[in-house]
Amino acid sequence: MKTVVVASLNPVKIEAARLSFERVFPEQVFNFIGVAAQSGVADQPLSDKETRMGVNNRLHSAQLLSPEADYYIAFEGGVEDKEDGLEIFAWISIIDSSGKRGKARSASFILPNKIRELVIDQGLEMGDANDILFNLKNSKQKAGGIASLSKGLIARTDYYVHTGILALVPFMHSDLY
Repeated sequence: MKTVVVASLNPVKIEAARLSFERVFPEQVFNFIGVAAQSGVADQPLSDKETRMGVNNRLHSAQLLSPEADYYIAFEGGVEDKEDGLEIFAWISIIDSSGKRGKARSASFILPNKIRELVIDQGLEMGDANDILFNLKNSKQKAGGIASLSKGLIARTDYYVHTGILALVPFMHSDLY
């Protein structure tokens, strides 16, 4: 059995890691452990650069917290204020015990202006803004803002799984990477 350390205690991220690995490696058995990894960036990263820094910091923090794992996976959601509105996205980064890395950025989309006001003008995290806008509690550890905005068609876990699979591509094709 291989151990995958998830650089988060958020159940959504742990489940997304599990689903990503199990879909890519259905013949393998994995043990998933969440750790309270530190991002070293703002709770709500406000640029692609800061989000990438956060995911890399989480990965490194997870390695320090649990140095004997076979794989480490980190998730970091971010936003960036663009001409056409506030864009949301996530980065996922994976490293194995040999140092091989994979990373991918999720699909992105423009958030409603009300969320932009709450996040940019009032300094809230996306999850808190979503809770206010849709009268929810702790949605970031459940279906997330993506579920609220897509009327349940895409849950936060689903949003992360495809990106997790893409971050695993180098591990699926070791001969090419």
